[in-house]
Amino acid sequence: MRNRLALAFALALSLVGNACSQTSTASNDGTAADHGPIVVLITIDGFPARALKDPRLPMPTLRALQAHGASAVAMQPINPSVTWPNHTALITGVNAAEHHVMANGLITFPSDGSVPEVKPWTPKDQLVHARTLYDALAEKGMSTGQVDWVAIYGAKNVRWAFAEQPDADGPIARDLIAQHLVTRDAVASFGDDSTPAWRDQIWTDAAIDILTRHTPNLLLFHLLQTDTLQHEYGALSPAAYAAYAYADASIARLIDAARKAGLLDRITFVIASDHGFADYTHIIHPNVALVRQGLLHKTDGKYRGDVWIQPEGGEASLYIRDKTKRASLVPQLKHYFETLPGVAAVYTGDDAQRLGIPTPGSTDQAPDLYLIAKPDYAFMDGAEEPLITNVKPARGAHGYLNTEADMQALFIASGAHIRPGVNLGAISNLRVAPTIARLLDISLPAATQPPLNDMLQ
Repeated sequence: MRNRLALAFALALSLVGNACSQTSTASNDGTAADHGPIVVLITIDGFPARALKDPRLPMPTLRALQAHGASAVAMQPINPSVTWPNHTALITGVNAAEHHVMANGLITFPSDGSVPEVKPWTPKDQLVHARTLYDALAEKGMSTGQVDWVAIYGAKNVRWAFAEQPDADGPIARDLIAQHLVTRDAVASFGDDSTPAWRDQIWTDAAIDILTRHTPNLLLFHLLQTDTLQHEYGALSPAAYAAYAYADASIARLIDAARKAGLLDRITFVIASDHGFADYTHIIHPNVALVRQGLLHKTDGKYRGDVWIQPEGGEASLYIRDKTKRASLVPQLKHYFETLPGVAAVYTGDDAQRLGIPTPGSTDQAPDLYLIAKPDYAFMDGAEEPLITNVKPARGAHGYLNTEADMQALFIASGAHIRPGVNLGAISNLRVAPTIARLLDISLPAATQPPLNDMLQ
């Protein structure tokens, strides 16, 4: 551990030290950023800000970057405190009321009234209704790479991609196959019978390849197993700490590769998380309540109705598909769910602006009611009884209100153009995109908050 800590500090120190003597291995394809600033935005999915306060946390690389850069005590996510909405906020500077991403994909409503579906592989232009960093970069002839980023499927302004479900015939996959880091069959069946750790390993290989061989101006890199294991085993569990340590090692690999490629003097590393995590031992199946209310009916083995709830851990979005019923159902269902055990609050469209979510009528992604779970409760799918079940041991969830302490996220910036030793206090994640835009000299006019100027050189 002592040797690894020394290596981590050496890597972090080299971020702000002299330029390395190695030459870059970037490919000569006309898109490489052969001069000027580079920003690498790394997200550690579901990493709670409070975890960094634990001295037993085995993340020497992250601590070294924090010590030699700038960091926030906590970074507030947007509502809903879910992966896709917050990753979108990090690269647009606007909340869900503006970008309209309310789930981990596009919420769709079958015409037969059956259960809504969340479709992750919806083209970005249909899903994200806001200007992104990579759109702004493309306008200036600059390039972006992405690894396992979300709400980005089919984005025409991303030059280099190795996606959550990667293209086995794409250029980055071909690079990794040629380096014998993965087989074509393994890429083609990437999500089948593989482990979260293996996927993070290959995604890290892809990030290294994109950064050192193709060198975009902006690299978006998402590490996922920290979220996967906390959902299954709970927040800050032993499994979570193992995942944190693995994420730390993955970041160290990327930094070391950048150093060997002679890129460190140009790179600003931004390490963030999309949300925190909380434990629960009670599950609410809110659609069971709609069955009890006579709003969902089972026919031919399927539940159908004009009212459905899309649950996501700490929050649940209720949709009334028949507009003629909204005036009567909204107050009726608000009162009903407010009295349900485990429900902390029920918000209407009148509260949407304050919460930062879309108002009803602005998009079909906007809920008619927005439900928040109490601590130790989480909303889950299912329309079959019972309404509330218990689970032991505890599992992990997010989606609770973005003001909750457990939902606060991580923010660290280190490297080129970052002042060392800056404590930013508590910040909003809406400040990340305008800060990156300033570093890369691009424009995000819709961003609602200012850059983090105090940490910039």
